[in-house]
Amino acid sequence: MSARMDTADACDLRFGQVGMACVRVRRVDAAALCEELERRVRAAPQMFSRAAVVLDLSHLLDLPDDGAVDALLEAVRSAGMLPVGLAYGTSETEALAKRMGLPLIAKFRAAYEPAHANSAAAEPAPRAEPVATREPILSAPAPGSQTGAQHHAGSVRSGQQVYARERDLIVTGAIANGAEVIADGNIHIYGGLRGRAMAGAQGDEKARIFVSDFRAELVAIAGQYRVFEQIPADIEGQSVQCWLEGERLLIARL
Repeated sequence: MSARMDTADACDLRFGQVGMACVRVRRVDAAALCEELERRVRAAPQMFSRAAVVLDLSHLLDLPDDGAVDALLEAVRSAGMLPVGLAYGTSETEALAKRMGLPLIAKFRAAYEPAHANSAAAEPAPRAEPVATREPILSAPAPGSQTGAQHHAGSVRSGQQVYARERDLIVTGAIANGAEVIADGNIHIYGGLRGRAMAGAQGDEKARIFVSDFRAELVAIAGQYRVFEQIPADIEGQSVQCWLEGERLLIARL
């Protein structure tokens, strides 16, 4: 029997819709980074403990050297998260990722690199996708829909994820604890939200989330999120909408 036949059934290799949280580094201070990430993990361990994250260095004036980046990566690990690659970047970032033995996440690569990096501003980095490690359910658009919204009839069970790529998402059932609904556009939930809802997944800051019965674990818009250990009494179980004002995610009753 050939070696090829011996190993042919050793594994399956697939590329799916896998999102990752983004750690955007604003200053090279490993101790401060570790302290802040530890605070996030303590506040929402189910969300952040051992979460896969991408390290974004695009907001630093100068790219750190290998030793400084290694210290930042170790700070992420020490806080309880798992760094899996570098985000965005120019050719210098790509070279750094190769030296560090890390992938440069292709989906987050800058669309262009300035011809004169020292004199021209780099393209602003897009926001990272929320964590989404489950294989998504891709539902069909609603019949007769004028907006092209994706429609999911029924509930989304714990452990499931529904993702609406480049469109709004309409869910006519409940979102269970541990379930996720994600859309590049708006999200409309005509049922209870006990899990997570993430709109504007590709960075649309004008996206909104509408929920008939709000009891969420987490809501996020364009990467800005709010985690709920205890939901404020004035919005628990109410019909609400969520939107962004600047970098603040606001929630109000309808």
